[in-house]
Amino acid sequence: MSDVTRARNGRPVRHWRRAVVGLAALLAAAAVADAVAGSTAQSPGGAVLSAVTAAVLSAAAGFHAWWTRRHGHAPPTSDTGARPSLPAERQAGLTGAGEAAAGAMAGATVLWRMRTTVKDEPGSLAALCTALATHQVDILSLQTHPLAEGTVDEFLLRAPEELSATEISRSVSDAGGSETWIERGDAHDLVDAPTRVLGLATRTALDAAELPLALRQLLGRCTIRSLPATAPGSGRVQEGAPVEGALEGTVMRLRAPEGGTITVERPYLPFTPTEFARARALVELDTRLGPRIPRSQDVLTLPEGNDITVRRADAGDLRAAKAMHERCSARTLSMRYHGPVGDADRYLKHLLSPRFGRTLAAQTTSGRLVGLGHLLWDGDETEIALLVEDDWQRRGIGSELLRRLVAMAGDAGCANVYVVTQSSNTGMVAAMRALGLPLDYQVEEGTLVITARLDAVAAHRAEGAEGLRKGR
Repeated sequence: MSDVTRARNGRPVRHWRRAVVGLAALLAAAAVADAVAGSTAQSPGGAVLSAVTAAVLSAAAGFHAWWTRRHGHAPPTSDTGARPSLPAERQAGLTGAGEAAAGAMAGATVLWRMRTTVKDEPGSLAALCTALATHQVDILSLQTHPLAEGTVDEFLLRAPEELSATEISRSVSDAGGSETWIERGDAHDLVDAPTRVLGLATRTALDAAELPLALRQLLGRCTIRSLPATAPGSGRVQEGAPVEGALEGTVMRLRAPEGGTITVERPYLPFTPTEFARARALVELDTRLGPRIPRSQDVLTLPEGNDITVRRADAGDLRAAKAMHERCSARTLSMRYHGPVGDADRYLKHLLSPRFGRTLAAQTTSGRLVGLGHLLWDGDETEIALLVEDDWQRRGIGSELLRRLVAMAGDAGCANVYVVTQSSNTGMVAAMRALGLPLDYQVEEGTLVITARLDAVAAHRAEGAEGLRKGR
């Protein structure tokens, strides 16, 4: 067996004591053998000398072992004076607490987003964290928003499933937190703030229609409305926001890239100056980049063999859209715009602007526009509207546009989408039912509002993302 058994600081350490003890044993064995063989008759001091030498070597090895353990040069074989041992009752307490924490975190847990205001003084945040730890709540991330008086702390928490939001809020309040707000989180909140902001900036840079969605994801649950610089159809100039924007508690107003106003409202929680600065920076980035939409397109083959191209549309398609209006019947236009047919063209510029949503266009191989589908940001709701030229209806174009728009809404994190049509529009009703989503119907004076709930799909995606994260 090699005498090199381990390494310290990258160099092999040789156990010379083992060699000394072995040599002593060899000498002792030689002495015994010599005595048995009768060699002592010839040299009476030989066996005695070997035995004495073996005893001295063994004593030296024993002394070295005692000396190294006393001065800490040898690796400790048990709990030594390098760290004081805890009393038995203290060890038992820590073991019990560790087992309780492990048991709590091993069970089902949920994510919470929480925001609270604490005093700007030493120890206030520590008291808050201690109160959360008492309930086995794990703090996954923390952001601070300094105010003139106090600090707003924003947490992402992982808590035991049996712990309610009321219990968490009560514990935070007892620890000195005030104006506490809490809601359920999901797997998307696990991304740290800088990464999330960079991701939102990238989405905005690629597509101007992403700005309202990026603001909503940046600021949490809020209502975002875009007001154009001039009223649609009238040409009247509307009052806009200051260039630097305005922050008024739960409402912020920002100068829109095209000169209008973006209003962001969150009734349950005032915006902080930090949030206002982030939102203003995102809008400024969008303004500098100018109008833009992705130029990707897909070619679909209809059942009768015709090829249709589906692509994103913008204000550059205004003339082609007006030409399609002229080819549509009055009935088709009235079912789409729910008003005088002559007013249809007035809304096209607004509908085709990427600032207010996304538009998909269906066109033939000759470049003729035969269908439009709009995904419109309506405050904190999302509307879908479709228009297909009469000669191209009942061929699956509307259903394809609807399916793609719903997928866009789901990817954007929308909880639901709705369409407004007439009860007699059986084509739209059939297309909505074909989505396979939970639907709500409301009928008022012949107007039908169908709402498709996307929250179940979003929850399923969040559970899948959480499962993948845990499986890493």
